[in-house]
Amino acid sequence: MTGTIKNIVVKRAFGFIVNPTTRTEYFFHRDDFSGHWDDLVEDWNNKETVPVEFEVVSSPKGLRASNVKRIDHPNEAV
Repeated sequence: MTGTIKNIVVKRAFGFIVNPTTRTEYFFHRDDFSGHWDDLVEDWNNKETVPVEFEVVSSPKGLRASNVKRIDHPNEAV
C-alpha cells in the first residue's frame, strides 16, 4: 500500500501515514521504518511531502503500518 506521512511525534518515535485514496490513517513506530529516521523527520519538518509504501498488519490496538519505506529514496540503506 502507499501513502504519505501525515504526522510524526519525534519525542515518542512514532507517526501516522495517510492513504490518499481512502483517507485512512495508519500508526507506525520508528522500528517499523526502514531507513534513516532522522532524514525522514527532517524532510517532514521542512513540510515536504514524504511518500511511503508499507504493509498493513493487525495489532492489539487495530491496524497499523509495518515495513514502511520511502518511495522517493528506494535505495536508501538502513
